[in-house]
Amino acid sequence: MSTPRTIRLSPDDNVVIAIDLVNQGASAAGLTARERILRGHKMAAEPIREGEPIRKFGQIIGFAKTHIAPGEWVHEHNVGLHDFERDYAFSTDAREDDLLPPEMRATFQGYRRAPGRTGTRNYIGILTSVNCSASVARFAASEVERSGILRDYPGIDGIVAIVHGTGCGHAAYGEGFDILRRTQWGYASHPNFAGVVMVGLGCEVFQIGRMKQEYNLTENEIFRTLTIQETGGTRRTVQAIVEAVKDMLPIAAKAQRETRPASELVLALQCGGSDGYSALTANPALGVASDLLVRHGGTSILSETPEIYGAEHLLTRRAATREIGEKLVSRIRWWEDYTARNGGEMNNNPSPGNKAGGLTTILEKSLGAAAKGGRSTLRAVYEYAEPVKDRGFVYMDTPGYDPVAATGQVAGGANLIAFTTGRGSAFGCKPAPSLKLATNSDIYRRMLDDMDINCGDILDGVSLEAKGKEIFETLLRVASGQHTKSEDLGYGDLEFVPWQVGATM
Repeated sequence: MSTPRTIRLSPDDNVVIAIDLVNQGASAAGLTARERILRGHKMAAEPIREGEPIRKFGQIIGFAKTHIAPGEWVHEHNVGLHDFERDYAFSTDAREDDLLPPEMRATFQGYRRAPGRTGTRNYIGILTSVNCSASVARFAASEVERSGILRDYPGIDGIVAIVHGTGCGHAAYGEGFDILRRTQWGYASHPNFAGVVMVGLGCEVFQIGRMKQEYNLTENEIFRTLTIQETGGTRRTVQAIVEAVKDMLPIAAKAQRETRPASELVLALQCGGSDGYSALTANPALGVASDLLVRHGGTSILSETPEIYGAEHLLTRRAATREIGEKLVSRIRWWEDYTARNGGEMNNNPSPGNKAGGLTTILEKSLGAAAKGGRSTLRAVYEYAEPVKDRGFVYMDTPGYDPVAATGQVAGGANLIAFTTGRGSAFGCKPAPSLKLATNSDIYRRMLDDMDINCGDILDGVSLEAKGKEIFETLLRVASGQHTKSEDLGYGDLEFVPWQVGATM
């Protein structure tokens, strides 16, 4: 029987990670396992006294709640968490990104939209201002699909009803309202939509007329609005939406893919269902791909603030300016207060699935999540759903819950998504295609219909650089029209989940 593999990620670490199952009594890397260590889980590499920090990647991920002997399983039962001082060292590792000359940059086949923006898909969207108009939007989308008219327009990717559960029962001002307004506008103006119809009930807090006024919008042949109350009820509104969409179809069909620079790609970096392999395989490989995109002049967006908690000092060091780093820290402080006000704590984040996969604390999970951002300099920090205008590696403040986080990134302008998973997330996010990256070969094989790329072969010797290049080249093909697995399965219509902040009344 072969010796089970373990890995010590840094000379400063006092734990090793089990690449393979290590049975009790088995020897691995000179250690004898005192108990069964599951794949992706941690085993003490040396004595760790009670109260001493536990280190992985040379970083603190928790503190021993009791004495831990070499070979013991290191997990929730003997690891605790308390606050400790972090050195933010603002901008000490910032550097100029190594950009390729324009003539050497990659290209893809996309849809030219507004100046400097390119679509990777060609959808028509039916957006809703409030949950009260959600069914009408879905009825209309289904009616267009049933009519068969889309067969006459093969260059259109489909009709998408973007519905949600809010839009009323909250204040008409303040942080929560501003978030919803930015999110709605971000989708209404998204380059992956060739046309948009927005429908409301009419009496809701989030008024379409107010949004049009605040953003100086005028209706035209590819942007229409209406309300159920003014149009005359459900059936008439459905018919009016269907007619508006039919008018847009020949206009949208005129859009043709053309060669566009990779600098017009905006990539949302996401992870969900993380496990002990995430920080070893898919996440750092995606970080390599993110750095490649930045080299080619493009933009990547790291998000999920509760899931970079404890690793934010690794990002502040890469901030282009102290102000950018301090803005990130201010969002961390906001989250500490937000969770405290709601009776929670930041360490509530790791889910049962994360823990079953080997992740013990939010600090450990955050080290893996931050790896998706590669090594490029941090150029900006954005509020949720704020339009992303800077190129390069940027950060957007979002919750860690994947649909909410991705909704904010897409609203900010992301025209494609790369999503890593170890436990096996099922996700799509129309209008942006979502590429799924498996952290281990087992989940890749078990969920072959959902996973696009297997990053588990990194554990068998494939380099992070080679896998990152594979991801980058696949992203270019996806941006040019190649379908992802989630698109083939039909995911993406129900994953629009704007972040709700504030009281529901």
